[in-house]
Amino acid sequence: MRDQIGAGRPRFKYAGLTLKGVTGDGTFSGYASLFGEVDLGRDVIEPGAFSASLAVRGAGGVRMLYQHDPMEVIGRWTALREDSRGLYVEGQLATDVLRAREVHALMKSGALDGLSIGFRALKSRGDRKSGVRRIIEADLWEISVVTFPMLPTARVSNVKHQRFFRDRETELVRLMRRAARTMTSSHFSKG
Repeated sequence: MRDQIGAGRPRFKYAGLTLKGVTGDGTFSGYASLFGEVDLGRDVIEPGAFSASLAVRGAGGVRMLYQHDPMEVIGRWTALREDSRGLYVEGQLATDVLRAREVHALMKSGALDGLSIGFRALKSRGDRKSGVRRIIEADLWEISVVTFPMLPTARVSNVKHQRFFRDRETELVRLMRRAARTMTSSHFSKG
């Protein structure tokens, strides 16, 4: 069934998450929703988009799920906040739960390295020329461990130093995208 804009039903969107430092007890931190990056759904999250939602819900009001399945709660978020880079998160897997133990093992080995956020866009602005939708305000309701994140550069990194190259690779991709945006938005004068 397709969502119809304006039909009174909420329209949900998913975006990727960068995860860092999974420890033996299942705690980790990283960035959800890196600001200014276009995801596979042609959305860009603007700085401040989650501030109102975080003020109301806090970390305890946002669920940690596996593959966006509400029947697969695998832990809890202990801290969520926006900074200049994006949405910073800290969480802990519930290692007494079988699925969370499986996710923990897969994350530590690098076999499962994507995460995704579920939100409802409250305010957005579309760019007809590029087809990109800029999310100005969003209601964040869950963050999931997933196989395929919406944001390709959002991956698990620095898990017992086995996947350190991912950090460098991700940063290189981000720097290249930033440079390309700067070049296309700059007006070069002819000499």
